[in-house]
Amino acid sequence: MTTDNFVDRHIGPRESDAAEMCKTIGVDTAEQLIEQTVPASIRLDRPLNLPPAMSEQEYLSHLRKLGSLNKQYRSFIGQGYYGVAVPPVIVRNVLENPAWYTSYTPYQAEISQGRLEALLNFQTMVTSLTAMDIANASLLDEATAAGEAMLMMFGARSREKVKAGANRFLVDNSVFPQTRAVLITRAAPMGIKIEFADYAGFEADDTVFGLLVQYPSASGEIRDYREMVEKAHGAGALVAVGADLMSLALLMPPGEWGADIVYGSNQRFGLPMSYGGPHAGFFATRDELKRSMPGRIIGVSVDVHGNHALRMALQTREQHIKRERATSNICTAQALLATMSGMYAQYHGPEGIRRIAMHIFSTACTLAKALRELGYTIRHDQFFDTIRVQAVPGVTADMIEKIALGKGINLWYQCGNCAVISTDELTTLKEINDIVSVFAEVAGKEAEEVTDLCDCFCIDDKFKRTSPYLQERTFNSYHSETDMMRYIKMLERKDFSLANGMIPLGSCTMKLNPAASMFAMSWPEFANIHPFVPASQAEGYHRLMEELGEALKEITGFDAVSFQPNSGAAGEYTGLMVIRQYHISRNEGHRNVVLIPSSAHGTNPASAAMAGNKVVVVECDEHGNISVEDLRKKAVENRDSLSAAMITYPSTHGVFEEAIVEMTGIIHENGGLVYMDGANMNAQVGLTSPGHIGADVCHLNLHKTFAIPHGGGGPGMGPILCNSRLAEFLPSHPVVKTGGSHGITAVAAAPFGSAHILTISHAYVMMLGAEGLTKSTVYAILNANYLAAALGDMYKVLYTGANNRCAHEMILDCRGFKDAGVDESDIAKRLMDYGFHAPTLSFPVHGTLMVEPTESEPKAELDRFIDAMRSIWQEIEEIRKGKADREDNVLKNAPHTAASVISDGWSHSYQRGKAAYPLPWIAENKFWPSVGRVDNGYGDRNLVCSCAPIDSYRFETLSFGKE
Repeated sequence: MTTDNFVDRHIGPRESDAAEMCKTIGVDTAEQLIEQTVPASIRLDRPLNLPPAMSEQEYLSHLRKLGSLNKQYRSFIGQGYYGVAVPPVIVRNVLENPAWYTSYTPYQAEISQGRLEALLNFQTMVTSLTAMDIANASLLDEATAAGEAMLMMFGARSREKVKAGANRFLVDNSVFPQTRAVLITRAAPMGIKIEFADYAGFEADDTVFGLLVQYPSASGEIRDYREMVEKAHGAGALVAVGADLMSLALLMPPGEWGADIVYGSNQRFGLPMSYGGPHAGFFATRDELKRSMPGRIIGVSVDVHGNHALRMALQTREQHIKRERATSNICTAQALLATMSGMYAQYHGPEGIRRIAMHIFSTACTLAKALRELGYTIRHDQFFDTIRVQAVPGVTADMIEKIALGKGINLWYQCGNCAVISTDELTTLKEINDIVSVFAEVAGKEAEEVTDLCDCFCIDDKFKRTSPYLQERTFNSYHSETDMMRYIKMLERKDFSLANGMIPLGSCTMKLNPAASMFAMSWPEFANIHPFVPASQAEGYHRLMEELGEALKEITGFDAVSFQPNSGAAGEYTGLMVIRQYHISRNEGHRNVVLIPSSAHGTNPASAAMAGNKVVVVECDEHGNISVEDLRKKAVENRDSLSAAMITYPSTHGVFEEAIVEMTGIIHENGGLVYMDGANMNAQVGLTSPGHIGADVCHLNLHKTFAIPHGGGGPGMGPILCNSRLAEFLPSHPVVKTGGSHGITAVAAAPFGSAHILTISHAYVMMLGAEGLTKSTVYAILNANYLAAALGDMYKVLYTGANNRCAHEMILDCRGFKDAGVDESDIAKRLMDYGFHAPTLSFPVHGTLMVEPTESEPKAELDRFIDAMRSIWQEIEEIRKGKADREDNVLKNAPHTAASVISDGWSHSYQRGKAAYPLPWIAENKFWPSVGRVDNGYGDRNLVCSCAPIDSYRFETLSFGKE
């Protein structure tokens, strides 16, 4: 029995620190602070009812037992999920490395050049293999990427199409079932009419805006779509293609036969099946459509010294800017998984990728030949990895399945009286013989042993790829483990993560991602499970989800949970779709008005619009609170059509609003339901809850409150929880039973979203227990108020609650520094010189910094941040008083790179030491930005989103600025 308590490892400040911090704040105890911060009317009247906290050792033992309940049968199910060999060099140096998994989305480009390059490599890999012009930096999964493709084509309709009311979308019958389901979900609220049919019979006219096909098809057949594409384009329609990226090493890429959009999953490129995720979806399009493309794009720009630098391009497409005018609510990506996939391509190179693709094809050919010899019919002659086997007379799919399961083999049977088999890079001769023995036994025959793989390349010439791919230097340089390891480390050194210091991003909750919670990410008993296996083979997963689900229901005060949404924005959308279905079930489908505060994150109105709603904005008062008067007025005005209100609590302004219960009551009185955005749940756990406050449904950002790492911009998880009247409408899935009795169709590809990373939140909850979870909330609020009190004399805290307290985050007003020519961006960049990631910039109020320290940061780190911010204030004062030049000063020139500081041509009006080491303690652990301030405008005006240019400048002589 260990005496070590995880809560003491998770929370940063020591008990002795807390007393000193309380003194600075002006309270006697942390509990007194909570009494002054959280309205008494919403405080829980009892502690959370959760199992006792486990130590790290106890938890890992428990998790091993759960993992042992998962049966690692060999799955040849396919349907978008395949066995892979994840390179150990990538597992050890990326997946298991906190320098990679604890970093944030690369908004601050100067301290994110490593993962920006990795994501640029990913984009280049996708455009090269698909033969398209431009790709984004990943989407959530393949099915939601298909949904994004449909909506993008709908939004890109010509004026003539819009005038003609074109709303028909033609989808081939042979697409993956999860893709079909998500398309249905996405189409319904947008007024899109989906028609499923055989692609050969597609007839596009003025009413059709788009077509979608799978390549190869879900049944495995390689089809010639060129005539279909030509006819579609002739009718003014666009074509989207769901492609198997690995197959494109052998098959003519869609970009060469006219596709407008190519999407799919990168799971085959070095990502384990993980019971459905997380995986990176890819999305590529033609140059003419690039400004309509959803998601993030990494582009090439220059820094202030003229050196090449990378950044997120076209950031004006971010949904917090477009709000209800958005065509997508994408607010994240699968950055860590995209990084791994890109590195998989770099490690293998073009020859290695072709070798893997040929192995997959050869094993499928060998298997088809052996089964034909047993008398079985293979339905398609042209295939890559998937064969459809028609049962012989007297044999049924059920008979095949029974014998296969007895041998530890999973096949795909949802295709009538046949079996579908998909091979992968792991498939061996022994496994081929095992599969053949299943079909031989069920047919009562003897099978000859297969001793060699077929060496033929029996794909029709018209389907074969002849164009080169992955020709860029980055895919032809790192094929030994030593080279790859050093390349990864080189990128790592350019990036700032929690391994370097605090990331005080407001609304992002960059807390500790416990090491013990990360172990299962590389355990095969969780990694090697196909999402469509029988439930009996995933018992460990289901028990883990049951334990986590019960805990989350207790924490939120709700009755039911769905783990399917695989991002926070996806959770928003799902919650609103569940509300929509509730109203429809009551013959009130006309309710389509959603009230959203002006302070809300932009994904709120974007999600509402995608769910078919009309957004009505509710104003905030001078204190930053939702105006109860305006809320009531607009709820009453729209009472006959009111669907819901979306409320973030504590508010996006970092305040516990006293009138929250009154607000939820107003919505209910006028026929609507309350959706609570769980972005700020880190200030609620154990003190109050969405259910207690009066909400009907909420999503949780497990990658914030519940410790899943951000991974440089994904993965995330956004499960939703709801009360009993909404439970029956939770999302279903076409393959695996889940959701409510009248559940909406699927919102993600996998039935339980990115199930593998649920092990992280499960660990977090089980190791903290009720007392630890509540204490974490208390310390999150304590840390934030400590910073507010320590900085309040220099930086105005824009909004506070009734007792002048903030919640777990605060907004620092920087607009008062304009008289010195300094803005919030200058402060953000200067913080890099002090060894800190910037707080959230100009959100939710322009000209501000939003700071959230989380409970995990120790007092020493908080004090360093305070010292840095106070020192920056003094630097601003120097400008005001004329002691520093208004243009040539440490803020305007920040951040300072090592190259610029050691330049012989230093000509700034301040000393090098002031630039690089403004405080004594910085020298102990200096983090150097790898580039100077990046020119954002240049990158958008000269949009380059592939890595080819990198090879032309990596070894150039750098410019260091003024010389």
